[in-house]
Amino acid sequence: MKSVKALFAGLALAALMLPGAAMAADYKAEYKLSTVLGKPFPWGVSGDRWAELVKEKTNGRINIKMYPGTSLVNGDQTKEFTALRQGVIDLAIGSTINWSPQVKELNLFSMPFLMPDEKAIDALTQGTVGAKLFELLATKDVVPLAWGENGYREISNSKRPIRTPDDLKGLKIRVVGSPLFLETYTALGANPTQMSWADAQPALSTGAVDGQENPLAIFYAAKLPSLGQKNLTLWGYVADPLIFVVNKDVWASWSKEDQEAVRAAAVQAAKEEVAIARKGITAADDSLLKEIQAQGVEVVKLSDAEKAPFKKATQAVYDKWAKTIGPDLVKEAETAIANRK
Repeated sequence: MKSVKALFAGLALAALMLPGAAMAADYKAEYKLSTVLGKPFPWGVSGDRWAELVKEKTNGRINIKMYPGTSLVNGDQTKEFTALRQGVIDLAIGSTINWSPQVKELNLFSMPFLMPDEKAIDALTQGTVGAKLFELLATKDVVPLAWGENGYREISNSKRPIRTPDDLKGLKIRVVGSPLFLETYTALGANPTQMSWADAQPALSTGAVDGQENPLAIFYAAKLPSLGQKNLTLWGYVADPLIFVVNKDVWASWSKEDQEAVRAAAVQAAKEEVAIARKGITAADDSLLKEIQAQGVEVVKLSDAEKAPFKKATQAVYDKWAKTIGPDLVKEAETAIANRK
Protein backbone atom coordinates (compact mmCIF):
# COMPACT_ATOMS: atom_id res chain seq x y z
CA MET A 1 0.00 0.00 0.00
CA LYS A 2 2.81 2.36 0.92
CA SER A 3 4.48 1.76 -2.42
CA VAL A 4 1.23 2.60 -4.25
CA LYS A 5 0.87 5.82 -2.26
CA ALA A 6 4.47 6.68 -2.97
CA LEU A 7 3.88 6.05 -6.67
CA PHE A 8 0.88 8.42 -6.78
CA ALA A 9 2.78 11.04 -4.81
CA GLY A 10 5.64 10.77 -7.26
CA LEU A 11 3.31 11.10 -10.23
CA ALA A 12 1.68 14.19 -8.69
CA LEU A 13 5.09 15.74 -8.09
CA ALA A 14 6.15 14.94 -11.65
CA ALA A 15 2.98 16.60 -12.99
CA LEU A 16 3.75 19.76 -11.08
CA MET A 17 7.24 19.76 -12.51
CA LEU A 18 5.86 20.01 -16.07
CA PRO A 19 6.42 23.43 -17.74
CA GLY A 20 3.70 25.85 -16.69
CA ALA A 21 1.94 23.33 -14.47
CA ALA A 22 3.20 24.72 -11.18
CA MET A 23 2.22 28.25 -12.23
CA ALA A 24 -1.19 27.09 -13.49
CA ALA A 25 -1.84 25.40 -10.16
CA ASP A 26 -1.75 28.86 -8.54
CA TYR A 27 -4.04 30.48 -11.09
CA LYS A 28 -7.55 31.53 -10.17
CA ALA A 29 -10.33 29.32 -11.45
CA GLU A 30 -11.89 32.43 -12.98
CA TYR A 31 -10.79 36.01 -13.57
CA LYS A 32 -13.18 38.96 -13.51
CA LEU A 33 -13.30 41.27 -16.53
CA SER A 34 -15.13 44.58 -16.14
CA THR A 35 -16.79 46.47 -18.99
CA VAL A 36 -19.38 49.24 -19.03
CA LEU A 37 -21.40 47.62 -21.81
CA GLY A 38 -22.14 44.04 -22.76
CA LYS A 39 -23.22 42.57 -26.06
CA PRO A 40 -24.47 43.58 -28.62
CA PHE A 41 -22.47 46.78 -28.12
CA PRO A 42 -18.96 46.64 -29.70
CA TRP A 43 -17.50 47.14 -26.22
CA GLY A 44 -19.19 44.00 -24.91
CA VAL A 45 -18.42 42.05 -28.06
CA SER A 46 -14.72 42.81 -27.55
CA GLY A 47 -14.88 41.65 -23.94
CA ASP A 48 -16.35 38.32 -24.94
CA ARG A 49 -13.82 38.04 -27.73
CA TRP A 50 -10.87 38.78 -25.45
CA ALA A 51 -12.01 36.11 -23.00
CA GLU A 52 -12.47 33.62 -25.84
CA LEU A 53 -9.04 34.31 -27.32
CA VAL A 54 -7.30 34.13 -23.93
CA LYS A 55 -8.83 30.73 -23.18
CA GLU A 56 -7.79 29.51 -26.62
CA LYS A 57 -4.25 30.89 -26.52
CA THR A 58 -3.54 29.66 -22.96
CA ASN A 59 -5.03 26.22 -23.57
CA GLY A 60 -7.64 26.85 -20.91
CA ARG A 61 -5.20 27.87 -18.18
CA ILE A 62 -6.79 31.33 -17.92
CA ASN A 63 -10.56 31.59 -17.84
CA ILE A 64 -12.21 35.00 -17.88
CA LYS A 65 -15.80 35.96 -17.08
CA MET A 66 -17.07 39.33 -18.25
CA TYR A 67 -19.09 41.52 -15.88
CA PRO A 68 -20.82 44.21 -18.00
CA GLY A 69 -22.59 47.24 -16.61
CA THR A 70 -19.57 47.87 -14.35
CA SER A 71 -21.50 45.58 -12.01
CA LEU A 72 -18.39 44.86 -9.95
CA VAL A 73 -18.57 48.48 -8.72
CA ASN A 74 -22.37 48.69 -8.57
CA GLY A 75 -22.57 50.45 -11.92
CA ASP A 76 -20.41 53.42 -10.91
CA GLN A 77 -18.20 53.80 -13.98
CA THR A 78 -15.86 56.30 -12.34
CA LYS A 79 -14.90 53.81 -9.60
CA GLU A 80 -13.81 51.09 -12.03
CA PHE A 81 -10.15 52.12 -12.28
CA THR A 82 -9.74 52.34 -8.50
CA ALA A 83 -11.28 48.88 -8.07
CA LEU A 84 -8.96 47.56 -10.74
CA ARG A 85 -5.92 48.93 -8.90
CA GLN A 86 -7.15 47.42 -5.64
CA GLY A 87 -7.63 43.97 -7.15
CA VAL A 88 -11.42 43.90 -6.87
CA ILE A 89 -11.33 43.67 -10.66
CA ASP A 90 -8.77 41.46 -12.44
CA LEU A 91 -9.03 42.81 -15.98
CA ALA A 92 -10.92 45.62 -17.67
CA ILE A 93 -11.66 47.19 -21.01
CA GLY A 94 -11.95 50.73 -19.76
CA SER A 95 -13.01 54.08 -21.15
CA THR A 96 -10.48 56.90 -21.16
CA ILE A 97 -13.35 59.15 -20.07
CA ASN A 98 -14.35 57.04 -17.07
CA TRP A 99 -10.75 56.67 -15.90
CA SER A 100 -9.80 60.32 -16.43
CA PRO A 101 -10.79 61.41 -12.88
CA GLN A 102 -7.99 59.13 -11.60
CA VAL A 103 -5.56 59.64 -14.50
CA LYS A 104 -5.79 63.29 -15.55
CA GLU A 105 -3.74 62.78 -18.72
CA LEU A 106 -6.52 60.62 -20.17
CA ASN A 107 -8.64 63.77 -20.41
CA LEU A 108 -6.62 64.41 -23.57
CA PHE A 109 -9.14 62.46 -25.65
CA SER A 110 -12.02 64.52 -24.23
CA MET A 111 -10.55 67.85 -25.32
CA PRO A 112 -13.30 69.40 -27.48
CA PHE A 113 -12.64 69.17 -31.20
CA LEU A 114 -9.04 67.95 -30.84
CA MET A 115 -9.44 64.93 -33.14
CA PRO A 116 -11.10 65.77 -36.47
CA ASP A 117 -11.17 62.25 -37.90
CA GLU A 118 -10.32 58.61 -37.24
CA LYS A 119 -6.79 59.05 -38.58
CA ALA A 120 -6.31 61.59 -35.80
CA ILE A 121 -7.38 59.03 -33.18
CA ASP A 122 -4.94 56.51 -34.66
CA ALA A 123 -2.16 59.10 -34.72
CA LEU A 124 -2.51 59.39 -30.94
CA THR A 125 -3.24 55.85 -29.80
CA GLN A 126 -0.79 54.16 -32.16
CA GLY A 127 1.97 56.75 -31.82
CA THR A 128 4.24 58.21 -29.17
CA VAL A 129 1.33 59.79 -27.27
CA GLY A 130 -0.33 56.42 -26.81
CA ALA A 131 2.98 54.87 -25.77
CA LYS A 132 3.55 57.58 -23.15
CA LEU A 133 0.06 57.11 -21.74
CA PHE A 134 0.69 53.37 -21.46
CA GLU A 135 3.96 54.08 -19.62
CA LEU A 136 2.03 56.30 -17.24
CA LEU A 137 -0.69 53.71 -16.63
CA ALA A 138 1.99 51.09 -15.94
CA THR A 139 2.99 53.11 -12.86
CA LYS A 140 -0.56 52.86 -11.46
CA ASP A 141 -0.83 49.15 -10.61
CA VAL A 142 -2.10 48.06 -14.03
CA VAL A 143 -0.59 46.60 -17.19
CA PRO A 144 -2.03 48.25 -20.35
CA LEU A 145 -2.05 45.98 -23.40
CA ALA A 146 -4.01 47.44 -26.31
CA TRP A 147 -6.11 50.36 -27.53
CA GLY A 148 -9.71 49.75 -28.51
CA GLU A 149 -12.35 52.31 -29.41
CA ASN A 150 -15.82 53.31 -28.30
CA GLY A 151 -16.03 55.86 -31.12
CA TYR A 152 -16.90 59.50 -31.72
CA ARG A 153 -19.55 60.81 -29.37
CA GLU A 154 -22.43 62.38 -31.27
CA ILE A 155 -25.23 64.35 -29.65
CA SER A 156 -28.96 63.66 -29.69
CA ASN A 157 -32.02 65.14 -28.04
CA SER A 158 -35.81 65.04 -27.99
CA LYS A 159 -36.44 68.76 -28.57
CA ARG A 160 -34.84 70.10 -31.75
CA PRO A 161 -32.05 69.68 -34.30
CA ILE A 162 -28.70 71.06 -33.16
CA ARG A 163 -26.92 73.09 -35.81
CA THR A 164 -25.47 75.98 -33.78
CA PRO A 165 -24.40 76.48 -30.16
CA ASP A 166 -27.63 78.46 -29.62
CA ASP A 167 -29.58 75.25 -30.28
CA LEU A 168 -27.99 73.69 -27.19
CA LYS A 169 -29.02 76.47 -24.82
CA GLY A 170 -31.13 75.21 -21.95
CA LEU A 171 -31.12 71.56 -23.03
CA LYS A 172 -30.61 69.05 -20.24
CA ILE A 173 -27.90 66.75 -21.58
CA ARG A 174 -26.81 63.59 -19.78
CA VAL A 175 -23.01 63.43 -19.54
CA VAL A 176 -20.52 61.07 -17.92
CA GLY A 177 -18.87 61.86 -14.59
CA SER A 178 -16.12 64.09 -15.92
CA PRO A 179 -15.54 67.74 -14.98
CA LEU A 180 -14.28 68.41 -18.49
CA PHE A 181 -17.61 67.31 -19.98
CA LEU A 182 -19.53 69.43 -17.49
CA GLU A 183 -17.45 72.49 -18.39
CA THR A 184 -17.70 71.85 -22.14
CA TYR A 185 -21.49 71.70 -22.12
CA THR A 186 -21.80 74.62 -19.74
CA ALA A 187 -19.68 76.68 -22.15
CA LEU A 188 -22.10 75.75 -24.92
CA GLY A 189 -25.08 76.97 -22.89
CA ALA A 190 -26.51 73.53 -22.16
CA ASN A 191 -27.51 72.15 -18.76
CA PRO A 192 -25.23 69.11 -18.33
CA THR A 193 -26.49 66.42 -15.96
CA GLN A 194 -24.04 63.81 -14.72
CA MET A 195 -25.34 60.25 -14.37
CA SER A 196 -24.36 56.66 -15.07
CA TRP A 197 -25.48 54.99 -18.27
CA ALA A 198 -27.77 52.71 -16.26
CA ASP A 199 -29.59 55.78 -14.93
CA ALA A 200 -29.48 57.66 -18.22
CA GLN A 201 -31.86 55.41 -20.16
CA PRO A 202 -34.87 55.76 -17.82
CA ALA A 203 -34.11 59.47 -17.51
CA LEU A 204 -34.35 59.84 -21.28
CA SER A 205 -37.53 57.77 -21.33
CA THR A 206 -39.30 59.97 -18.78
CA GLY A 207 -37.96 63.23 -20.17
CA ALA A 208 -35.97 63.99 -17.00
CA VAL A 209 -33.17 64.81 -19.41
CA ASP A 210 -33.56 66.00 -22.99
CA GLY A 211 -30.54 64.44 -24.62
CA GLN A 212 -27.29 62.55 -24.44
CA GLU A 213 -24.03 62.08 -26.31
CA ASN A 214 -22.64 58.69 -27.31
CA PRO A 215 -21.10 56.82 -30.23
CA LEU A 216 -23.54 55.81 -32.96
CA ALA A 217 -23.13 52.10 -32.22
CA ILE A 218 -24.48 52.75 -28.72
CA PHE A 219 -27.21 55.09 -30.02
CA TYR A 220 -28.42 52.29 -32.29
CA ALA A 221 -27.96 49.25 -30.03
CA ALA A 222 -29.54 51.00 -27.03
CA LYS A 223 -32.56 51.88 -29.23
CA LEU A 224 -32.40 55.51 -28.23
CA PRO A 225 -34.90 56.62 -30.92
CA SER A 226 -37.50 54.71 -28.88
CA LEU A 227 -36.58 56.95 -25.91
CA GLY A 228 -37.47 60.12 -27.78
CA GLN A 229 -34.05 60.79 -29.26
CA LYS A 230 -35.25 61.85 -32.70
CA ASN A 231 -32.69 64.61 -33.35
CA LEU A 232 -29.11 63.49 -33.94
CA THR A 233 -26.17 65.73 -34.78
CA LEU A 234 -22.86 64.37 -36.05
CA TRP A 235 -20.21 66.76 -34.80
CA GLY A 236 -17.35 64.48 -33.76
CA TYR A 237 -16.40 66.72 -30.86
CA VAL A 238 -14.62 64.00 -28.86
CA ALA A 239 -13.79 60.31 -29.25
CA ASP A 240 -13.41 57.68 -26.58
CA PRO A 241 -10.57 55.17 -26.97
CA LEU A 242 -10.82 52.05 -24.81
CA ILE A 243 -7.90 50.44 -22.99
CA PHE A 244 -7.40 46.71 -22.42
CA VAL A 245 -5.65 46.30 -19.06
CA VAL A 246 -4.79 43.71 -16.41
CA ASN A 247 -4.24 44.26 -12.69
CA LYS A 248 -0.48 44.32 -11.99
CA ASP A 249 -0.49 41.54 -9.37
CA VAL A 250 -2.68 39.30 -11.52
CA TRP A 251 -0.30 39.86 -14.43
CA ALA A 252 2.72 39.01 -12.27
CA SER A 253 1.08 35.73 -11.20
CA TRP A 254 1.06 34.42 -14.76
CA SER A 255 3.90 32.73 -16.59
CA LYS A 256 5.72 34.72 -19.29
CA GLU A 257 4.14 32.46 -21.89
CA ASP A 258 0.64 33.22 -20.64
CA GLN A 259 1.37 36.93 -20.31
CA GLU A 260 2.27 37.08 -23.98
CA ALA A 261 -0.81 35.03 -24.86
CA VAL A 262 -3.07 37.47 -22.99
CA ARG A 263 -1.32 40.42 -24.65
CA ALA A 264 -1.71 38.91 -28.13
CA ALA A 265 -5.38 38.18 -27.40
CA ALA A 266 -5.93 41.80 -26.30
CA VAL A 267 -4.27 43.21 -29.42
CA GLN A 268 -6.38 40.99 -31.67
CA ALA A 269 -9.66 41.67 -29.83
CA ALA A 270 -8.94 45.41 -29.82
CA LYS A 271 -8.25 45.48 -33.56
CA GLU A 272 -11.49 43.64 -34.26
CA GLU A 273 -13.39 45.96 -31.89
CA VAL A 274 -12.14 49.13 -33.60
CA ALA A 275 -13.35 47.76 -36.93
CA ILE A 276 -16.80 47.04 -35.47
CA ALA A 277 -17.01 50.49 -33.83
CA ARG A 278 -16.27 52.21 -37.15
CA LYS A 279 -18.57 50.07 -39.29
CA GLY A 280 -21.48 51.66 -41.11
CA ILE A 281 -20.71 55.30 -40.35
CA THR A 282 -18.31 56.28 -43.14
CA ALA A 283 -18.84 57.79 -46.58
CA ALA A 284 -17.96 54.42 -48.12
CA ASP A 285 -20.31 52.53 -45.81
CA ASP A 286 -23.12 54.50 -44.18
CA SER A 287 -25.39 51.52 -43.53
CA LEU A 288 -25.70 52.18 -39.80
CA LEU A 289 -26.63 55.81 -40.40
CA LYS A 290 -29.32 54.72 -42.84
CA GLU A 291 -30.75 52.29 -40.28
CA ILE A 292 -30.88 55.09 -37.71
CA GLN A 293 -32.62 57.43 -40.16
CA ALA A 294 -35.12 54.68 -40.96
CA GLN A 295 -36.24 54.89 -37.32
CA GLY A 296 -37.49 58.43 -37.87
CA VAL A 297 -34.36 60.19 -36.69
CA GLU A 298 -33.37 63.50 -38.27
CA VAL A 299 -29.61 63.38 -38.80
CA VAL A 300 -27.62 66.62 -39.07
CA LYS A 301 -24.00 66.34 -40.16
CA LEU A 302 -21.97 69.46 -39.46
CA SER A 303 -19.35 70.67 -41.89
CA ASP A 304 -16.00 71.98 -40.66
CA ALA A 305 -17.33 75.52 -41.07
CA GLU A 306 -20.42 74.67 -39.02
CA LYS A 307 -18.26 73.13 -36.27
CA ALA A 308 -16.20 76.33 -35.96
CA PRO A 309 -18.66 78.22 -33.68
CA PHE A 310 -18.79 75.21 -31.33
CA LYS A 311 -15.01 75.07 -31.26
CA LYS A 312 -14.81 78.80 -30.56
CA ALA A 313 -17.33 78.54 -27.73
CA THR A 314 -15.29 75.80 -26.03
CA GLN A 315 -11.81 77.23 -26.67
CA ALA A 316 -11.44 78.57 -23.12
CA VAL A 317 -12.27 75.12 -21.75
CA TYR A 318 -9.70 73.58 -24.11
CA ASP A 319 -7.00 76.03 -23.01
CA LYS A 320 -7.71 75.51 -19.31
CA TRP A 321 -7.60 71.73 -19.56
CA ALA A 322 -4.44 71.76 -21.66
CA LYS A 323 -2.69 73.07 -18.54
CA THR A 324 -4.28 70.37 -16.36
CA ILE A 325 -3.42 67.53 -18.72
CA GLY A 326 0.07 68.82 -19.40
CA PRO A 327 1.01 71.38 -22.07
CA ASP A 328 3.80 69.20 -23.48
CA LEU A 329 1.55 66.19 -23.93
CA VAL A 330 -1.19 68.29 -25.54
CA LYS A 331 1.35 69.90 -27.88
CA GLU A 332 2.71 66.50 -28.85
CA ALA A 333 -0.84 65.34 -29.57
CA GLU A 334 -1.58 68.40 -31.70
CA THR A 335 1.64 67.86 -33.67
CA ALA A 336 0.88 64.16 -34.21
CA ILE A 337 -2.57 65.03 -35.52
CA ALA A 338 -1.24 67.76 -37.80
CA ASN A 339 1.25 65.26 -39.28
CA ARG A 340 -1.19 62.35 -39.61
CA LYS A 341 -1.32 60.48 -42.90
